[in-house]
Amino acid sequence: MATWKTLTTLDSASPLMEQLLFFHDHTLMILLMITVLVGYIMLTLFFNQFNYRFLLEGQTIEMFWTILPAIILIFIALPSLKLLYLLDEVNNPVVTVKSIGHQWYWSYEYNDFKKVEFDSYMIPKNDLKETTFRLLDVDNRMAVPYDSQIRMLVTAADVLHSWTIPVLSVKIDATPGRLNQVSFLLNRTGIFFGQCSEICGANHSFMPIVMESISMDYFMKWISKMSEI
Repeated sequence: MATWKTLTTLDSASPLMEQLLFFHDHTLMILLMITVLVGYIMLTLFFNQFNYRFLLEGQTIEMFWTILPAIILIFIALPSLKLLYLLDEVNNPVVTVKSIGHQWYWSYEYNDFKKVEFDSYMIPKNDLKETTFRLLDVDNRMAVPYDSQIRMLVTAADVLHSWTIPVLSVKIDATPGRLNQVSFLLNRTGIFFGQCSEICGANHSFMPIVMESISMDYFMKWISKMSEI
């Protein structure tokens, strides 16, 4: 979760997010090199005294400044396309969770198990404890096993919503009458926070998402407990 004075990106919680961070660093280094090169050339133009009034064309330099940007764009496009297809890939899921967006709360259904469905509301300010976060914590957290392939099915009951958890590189629209799908894998335990990322009405800011990543043993115990409620 982002805190005050956090200037860098958040630590990833999934292999796909790691790859996105690597791509971010890769692209940023290319931009840095271009910026330094162009800045150096512009700086030298201010201070040099060279001039040649008979210069009309320079086909060699024109060829270089056409081909070089094309090569740079290829170095950016190839890993970008690879990531694009990896993000859409859906492997064999261990657990399938259906998330339904409402105004203004989320409801979850674990259709692989019997009678496991619940609503997740933001904890009001009056009910906050010392260990809970204002505007981010919920009364019923979603739980998934780590190191397992998870499939999310996302839809909405009323208006457009967007189910988003940044550290997982997951942002998927919840559209009424449409079932969208996303797949991810958590590589560590923890509690991860997200929010609706689609302006969905007056209380859009008050429908947070909290996911708890736990071991498979604890997950099965949690499922057993939830099925008894």
